[in-house]
Amino acid sequence: MITSFAQLDPNGFYTYADYLLWKFDERVELLRGRVAQMSAPSRRHQGISSNLHRILSNALWKTPCKVYAAPFDVRLFKSQNREVTTVVQPDICVICDPTKLDDRGCLGAPDLIIEIISPGNSKREMKDKFEIYQDAGVLEYWIVSPIEKTVQAWVLNEEKKYIGLQPLVEDDVFSTAIIPGLVIDMKEVFLD
Repeated sequence: MITSFAQLDPNGFYTYADYLLWKFDERVELLRGRVAQMSAPSRRHQGISSNLHRILSNALWKTPCKVYAAPFDVRLFKSQNREVTTVVQPDICVICDPTKLDDRGCLGAPDLIIEIISPGNSKREMKDKFEIYQDAGVLEYWIVSPIEKTVQAWVLNEEKKYIGLQPLVEDDVFSTAIIPGLVIDMKEVFLD
């Protein structure tokens, strides 16, 4: 049994079965079999997450879609291989297919994933998770920058590739096809 993060091989390859055996306090994600330690989020990060969660929860009230905030395990796999070697804890995710939900979290691609970047994790969110989420079939992926007060959104097209939308800034309002009728005022996202 693994009881300390230090017991893991940083260059090792792990699966979800391994992940389930780890009994330590540090938060980690498994990105294509590689372990990635997560840092504690800042107060600003948590405020933005709370704002987005409230906006989405209110919009999804009494619908089949559910919104979850970290820590919440999302287990992903490539469509041709059902072995789970990726377990992420997105800041926020929306799942509209209830068959993907179980007591351990979500198995399969959420409809929407939102990541809030922090110093030290922007490469992971911008490159590594972008590729993982695209390959897994996440329909929309948003990256929120607390410092710049921007949201960059990508939408999966018919060829299963992300198409970037115009970056959103603090004075914008925007919507998502995932939640018809929802209009998000960026000022509410960054409200302190």
